[in-house]
Amino acid sequence: MNIGKRMDIPSLIIGVVGHVDHGKTTLVQALTGTWTARYSEELKRSMTIRLGYAQGSVLYCEGVGPPSSYIMHIDSCPNNVEPKLLKTVSFVDAPGHEILMATMLSGAALMDAAILVIAANEPCPQPQTIEHTKALEILGVEQLIVVQNKIDVVPPEKLHANYKQIKDFLATTKYTKAPVIPVSALHRVNVDVIAMAIAKLFKEPERVLGRPAIMQIARSFDVNLPGTPPEELVGGVVGGALMKGEIKVGDEVEIKPGVRVVAKGRITYEPLVTEITSIRYGEIEVDVAKPGGLVALGTKLDPSLTKGDALRGQVLGHSVPDAVQELRAEYRMLEKVVGAREMVQPPKLKARDSITLIIGTRFVNAVVDAVTSDEFEAKLVEPAVVFEKSRLAILMKIGGRLRLVGWGRVTS
Repeated sequence: MNIGKRMDIPSLIIGVVGHVDHGKTTLVQALTGTWTARYSEELKRSMTIRLGYAQGSVLYCEGVGPPSSYIMHIDSCPNNVEPKLLKTVSFVDAPGHEILMATMLSGAALMDAAILVIAANEPCPQPQTIEHTKALEILGVEQLIVVQNKIDVVPPEKLHANYKQIKDFLATTKYTKAPVIPVSALHRVNVDVIAMAIAKLFKEPERVLGRPAIMQIARSFDVNLPGTPPEELVGGVVGGALMKGEIKVGDEVEIKPGVRVVAKGRITYEPLVTEITSIRYGEIEVDVAKPGGLVALGTKLDPSLTKGDALRGQVLGHSVPDAVQELRAEYRMLEKVVGAREMVQPPKLKARDSITLIIGTRFVNAVVDAVTSDEFEAKLVEPAVVFEKSRLAILMKIGGRLRLVGWGRVTS
């Protein structure tokens, strides 16, 4: 019996991270039936460029021994019984290529848990395996499952050697106890084991409901097809995750920093105010958005304002704090530039350094204004909404690439 799609509103956001071409997008497809690399340039280059999203559910089959008792919504129970829905989750497919580290970090700000994909046919760890794992640590992602992918292309002796490399690498991180699951995503081998691990190991964090709501915007779209008559145009759509609170259809919300305005040689940012017209979690349309999954909000905004991820990194809500162009943060530099193949020590942070900060889903260039051994002040090139005590990642250009060099926590 094929059960079709059995889903509810998602309660958890799971990031799928790892080195380029280790099979992240293929794994998401094996878990959800959705191929997240939908853009033409991604298909041509065979790599994820933007954050990809998919939704799936874990179900339980009564009367079947584990792990076969745990299935994804695209599967059927082995004994043909009607399965029980355990949980629905949102997956964020993060790009693995080194030049897209800022995009991965902005996605990590949304994650409640993560699946680290490591290919069995390459030595471990690869540069972005290290970089993504360090990013998860920096941004406070505590829950991790490791997938040893591509086991179908490696002989047993190399498979065991690679498994030991993975365990040795994990021992250098805070994820020493993370389970390692051998998988062939292409042939859907051990997908039931992943489903069981998601059901048993990943816990939903406590959520703050009610009003006011705060949402980090990770994507924005114009959903109107070319040639749509003016009378049939619909407003722009923003996608992301609620960090707290609830938003209902009909609510008036604001978006900050807003749109860039140039007048008389002066640049300012005007906050946007709009009404929510629809709320969707994947294929499910609801009246109320809550924390726990990736959500798309239809608005009355001019779609030209949301086209091509133009509002990525902005904050939406009922009462959003004003954006700032200065901040102070506690910080720590890493012992090694993450992602570099050679042992490169990050330069000591000093005044007038140009850095890139990942603040929530926003990445913004900044200039260090003042610095001590454990705190810095910076002027942001563009404004950002900043919450006290929120984590941030610090990147610097080293060897022609933006590299993760440190992390911090906003103090004011």
